[in-house]
Formats: sequence, structure tokens, C-alpha cells
Amino acid sequence: MLLVYTVLSATDDRAPAGFAGIPIGLILSVIILCGIPVTNGSFNPARSFGPAVLVGGWALTQLWLFFVAPLVGGAMAAVAYIGIREPAPMITARQAERALPSEQAERRSAR
Repeated sequence: MLLVYTVLSATDDRAPAGFAGIPIGLILSVIILCGIPVTNGSFNPARSFGPAVLVGGWALTQLWLFFVAPLVGGAMAAVAYIGIREPAPMITARQAERALPSEQAERRSAR
């Protein structure tokens, strides 16, 4: 959930362009450094699938979690992001016309 939320936030149209890799890389590092020692799990379902097939038994019974948990986490992140994100301010056409009077003056002088 944290990774998906960070990706949504860092790639928002109001976020600074070109810097999305920094928060995404930092949150991925934190998740890996804190999560793997505690849970001994992987963050890649394909990487979990191969060893589980080879081991069989108990590993196959737990395999569903590596596919369901990212989907649930992604859905939770999307709901949280939509709930927390402030909507972009809406302006009327009249406000937009008055927003840049210097640009309007340049257009008049170019004619």
C-alpha cells in the first residue's frame, strides 16, 4: 500500500516534474529494509511463485497471499489517495482571461 500510494503521489500532475524516482526509491528501500527481516517475504509475486512450486506443501498453501495482498494494498492506496488528495482549484473562463494580463497585452501588440 505504501509503495502504490507513494507512486500515485509522486507522479501526480501537481508534483514536481522529474523527481518521482526519489520518493519511490526511498519508500522501496524502507519497505525492503524493514519488511524482509520481519516477514521473510518477497515483494515480487513471481519470485515467490517459483520457490513455492519447488517446495510444495505448506508453501503452496500460502502462495495465494502473495497475489491477493498486493491487489488489496493497491486498492487501499487508491482509495486513501483519492480521499486525501485535494481537488485542483477550478477557475472560470473569466478568471482565466484575467489571470495573465501581460500575455493578453503581448497578443494585442502582435496583431
